Amino acid sequence: MDPIKTVEVALYKIPLKKPLSDAKVLTGRQKPLEAVDMLTATIETVNGARGFGFSYSLRAGGAALLAHARELSGALIGEDPNDIGRLWEKLAWLGASVSRTGVSVQSIAAFDVALWDLKAKSANVSIGKLLGAYRNSVPCYNTSGGYLSASTSEVLANVDQSLARGLGGIKLKVGQPDLNKDMERVAAVRKHVGDDVPMMVDANQQWDLTTALRAGRRLEEFNLVWLEEPLNAYDYQGHAQLTARLDTPIATGEMLSSVAECSQLIEHRSATFLQPDVPRVGGITPFLKIANSADLHRLKLAPHFVMEIHIHMGCAYPHEAWVEHIEWLEPAFNERLEIKNGHMLLPQRPGLGFSLSEEAHRWRVDS
Repeated sequence: MDPIKTVEVALYKIPLKKPLSDAKVLTGRQKPLEAVDMLTATIETVNGARGFGFSYSLRAGGAALLAHARELSGALIGEDPNDIGRLWEKLAWLGASVSRTGVSVQSIAAFDVALWDLKAKSANVSIGKLLGAYRNSVPCYNTSGGYLSASTSEVLANVDQSLARGLGGIKLKVGQPDLNKDMERVAAVRKHVGDDVPMMVDANQQWDLTTALRAGRRLEEFNLVWLEEPLNAYDYQGHAQLTARLDTPIATGEMLSSVAECSQLIEHRSATFLQPDVPRVGGITPFLKIANSADLHRLKLAPHFVMEIHIHMGCAYPHEAWVEHIEWLEPAFNERLEIKNGHMLLPQRPGLGFSLSEEAHRWRVDS
């Protein structure tokens, strides 16, 4: 055994180039997004092996992630880093009195990813290969260019840039108070890109069931890959009704933060595309449990955000998978993901395949 010798946690605030707004902002439920809080964990063993992992929060919660990670980190000292499942349970039980969802598990996620990174590095393979990759690339789509804070002309310019870079699909934000404006926006982009470019739309939980049904029927003509989060994230039955009554597939799951919550989506058959998020559900270890259940139900996979982690998950999933291209964290890393012919390629670098850039250290808040 090469036991864990040191654990370092740190919080970084990664600024966006400009504030972004989706339907939650237009309906007054949230403020524009200006930065991403990134919690990192670096684990080093007695023999000098190092693992790196990260988690994140949007708008608020970063300080809470760091505070909980600080409390937990000492429990890893002296442990065998190969015992990833046991260590996840150990950390989860330490914070069980404040729940096994939300902040507690999102703090654990940084440690969990770091342990998988260390394990894959010791095998000299990527995490995706360690997990038994089914493929070396997955289709990818851009989201960051389709926010509601951008005008339609700006969105069209962003679409052109994304397609020129080699991205395979485009996702647009919808859910404005005026449904007609949503339809005009989607129609403009579909006309601009033609019928062959995959398109998705994301309502960010802003509709009730009646509105979602009406909107979904109007959106059918655009031949969308999916309609994302039309309802409240915890409305399992409502999403199931939409899945049964609309031709357009439903995608949801990004806001859920436990295996149990994601299992509800699967059991209710609430979605065709499941969208779990590795940092939000507590790391790669719980994500694999969700993926195994989704596999049994032949669901498709489209993990939310953090493409740096999810490229590995998408390549290791047996069925169709998409990875979301959002470049917000790119300045924090030295490495870049390769995109070619509409696909994101699995990194050949060992482990997660990412290291913090010098620029990132300017954004460190605390450690």
